[in-house]
Amino acid sequence: MANGSVRVRFCPSPTGNPHVGLVRTALFNWAFARHTGGTFVFRIEDTDAARDSEESYEQLLDSLRWLGFTWDEGPEVGGPHAPYRQSQRMETYLEVAERLKEAGHAYSCYCTASELEERRDAARAAGRPSGYDGKCREVTPEQKARYEAEGREPIVRFRMPDETITFTDLVRGELTFTPENVPDYGIVRANGAPLYTLVNPVDDALMEITHVLRGEDLLSSTPRQVALYKALIELGIAKEVPSFGHLPYVMGEGNKKLSKRDPQASLNLYRERGFLPEGLLNYLSLLGWSLSADQDIFTIEEMVAAFDIADVNPNPARFDLKKAEAINADHIRLLDVADFTARCAPWLKAPFAPWAPEDFDEARWEAIAPHAQTRLKVLSEITENVDFLFLPEPVEDEASWAKAMKEGSDDLLRTARVKLEAADWTSAESLKEAVLAAGEAHGLKLGKAQAPVRVAVTGRTVGLPLFESLEILGREKTLARIDAALAKLAA
Repeated sequence: MANGSVRVRFCPSPTGNPHVGLVRTALFNWAFARHTGGTFVFRIEDTDAARDSEESYEQLLDSLRWLGFTWDEGPEVGGPHAPYRQSQRMETYLEVAERLKEAGHAYSCYCTASELEERRDAARAAGRPSGYDGKCREVTPEQKARYEAEGREPIVRFRMPDETITFTDLVRGELTFTPENVPDYGIVRANGAPLYTLVNPVDDALMEITHVLRGEDLLSSTPRQVALYKALIELGIAKEVPSFGHLPYVMGEGNKKLSKRDPQASLNLYRERGFLPEGLLNYLSLLGWSLSADQDIFTIEEMVAAFDIADVNPNPARFDLKKAEAINADHIRLLDVADFTARCAPWLKAPFAPWAPEDFDEARWEAIAPHAQTRLKVLSEITENVDFLFLPEPVEDEASWAKAMKEGSDDLLRTARVKLEAADWTSAESLKEAVLAAGEAHGLKLGKAQAPVRVAVTGRTVGLPLFESLEILGREKTLARIDAALAKLAA
């Protein structure tokens, strides 16, 4: 494939929160364009005024920027085929619809909804396909006059050719559709509004899109688009029929297709939880593709270098949140410490941080950051991992307290306090030896001995490496918290 010849597009509707399946589609298109040295066109399908919103449009652009996608043509960057919002291209679609009618590729259909349903029911009862039966294909001038006198407002239908349509799907191989399974379809509503079935292929034709990579749910509409492309070529509007590749479904719980209504489908959810863009994209790329059989962790640059649409698996891919988190954790560990500390910044202040701004200590944060980096699955976990450093008192977690403070814990804490007070507080190893010695004095191994100390100081039974945490918190605060725990046990 010659460099620069590929032109792909990503054309979402600005409705609600971006969906992770939508992001996967954008990723595969973007990676394919970058791999081939082609052009990535970003186009907005905002013809549904009732559902589209400017807020969703801005959110969509913000999400793509956060993910690190850049587009060669589209909103904010322009290009030779502007405008890139369908709501600004209506005249073009209606002109094309009129030309299709004039050439006999489309016609006015006056059938009412009730008539269509009645005929569909009859077709189903007779065991025939229930799609549109072509009744208005040859309407006489007298019939047209009668329909219009009745006040009927026609839609415009595309006339499907009476022939089998075959094309080679880049993911699924050769596919064939027979005429009875692909009936004539609407391209313009009765109110004059062009439908997706028209505007999408017309834009692809005018923008010279060479490859259409989209979700499997749109596969059934592809033979209709292939036929429309051929008509557009005949009219001199399109140059060629693009190559199609239909990406596998992303499945959610219960092996059902992940829908916009599923909580785990929202891109914003992962962003708010502190997924890294590179971690999320790495995981989403595995929903239908892989770099190699034995490598799940890779950079976006490595993906671009290797990506080939022919390697996409046509089988449905299941979204596994635990695997997504594990991959994100690996990407967190790959950051250099300075980058990690910078990316954690939003979760170290309001509204996420439970401590007062003046209690945040930058030096303590920088000291604990390398230890925290190895423990997080998502960045939002940083808040509860380091809160003990910045809160006046450790968090009160009664479950952790009950689990760690067994009979004899007060004696252990008193011994540990003595040992810690005498320890070298510039060395985490010295603090470990102090707690180890306290445990030995009471017949306990280190794991059992450190549990009451951890809960007394941090409030929780699990967290960052204990002795490094004590060193960073400091002698005064550590001993004061052990004293407070002893007082609570005494009470």
